Amino acid sequence: MRYSALWRSVGAMSCGSLVTYLAIRLFDSLEPSMLSGGGKKRALEPLASGAWLHHWDLDKPQLQKVAHGEEASALRHIILVRHGEYSRTTNGSHLTELGRRQAERTGQRLREMDLTWDHVVASTMPRAEETAMIILKQLNLDPLKMKRCTLLPEGTPYPGDPPSKRSARSLELAYKRDGPRIEAAFRRYFFRASAEQEHDSYLLIVGHSNVIRYLILRALQLPPAAWTRLNLNHGSITWLTVWPSGYVTLRCLGDSGFMPVTEITHRRPK
Repeated sequence: MRYSALWRSVGAMSCGSLVTYLAIRLFDSLEPSMLSGGGKKRALEPLASGAWLHHWDLDKPQLQKVAHGEEASALRHIILVRHGEYSRTTNGSHLTELGRRQAERTGQRLREMDLTWDHVVASTMPRAEETAMIILKQLNLDPLKMKRCTLLPEGTPYPGDPPSKRSARSLELAYKRDGPRIEAAFRRYFFRASAEQEHDSYLLIVGHSNVIRYLILRALQLPPAAWTRLNLNHGSITWLTVWPSGYVTLRCLGDSGFMPVTEITHRRPK
């Protein structure tokens, strides 16, 4: 029943990249399939059972020594920042004046943390790039240090539970378009340190609410459908740590307490 339900769902989707993605879900989860409300069968997803998949990242080439028993000792710290408040114009989505202030305060907060940044990555959408450039200025980092990633733009990462108010057809198309790309972003940036890494590393990612919420749940091996239950303020900071053992811990989620209450927002202005 478990396998036939999966393949019926895959057949209905009829998307090559999505087939690969759902197959990964099947072999990663090793859990019974789940049913959603209304009697419709859903794709398999990891269960919040407390059981941790220890070898979730060891298929990466740089981790083969770790997979064969060689020990790693360094931590990988991944700090995720949501862009500042923005408005949509004919020239794309750009930060508002408040959004720029939020980005400045986020940059100041990151500077106070006194971390040594190994890599800075930003979504290619204008509001994320603008936020990242303001943060880099506050950190006194060379703008050339920032890399732009085409996997990180905003999108619909996974069928949400509860779903949004959009039509079922619209959500299905959005997930087919965005889901595999955002999952690829998770696999690109989330993994334990290699045996060769001697010191703790710090990666700063500037991106979007939907993507960050999904990455958080994937990293913690919690049901990704729950991403719609989280909220992130503009300019907020989320900090995840990947330990040498492969465990992942959440040090802070959507921290925006360093901003004045009057400057805290989480939606586009009407």
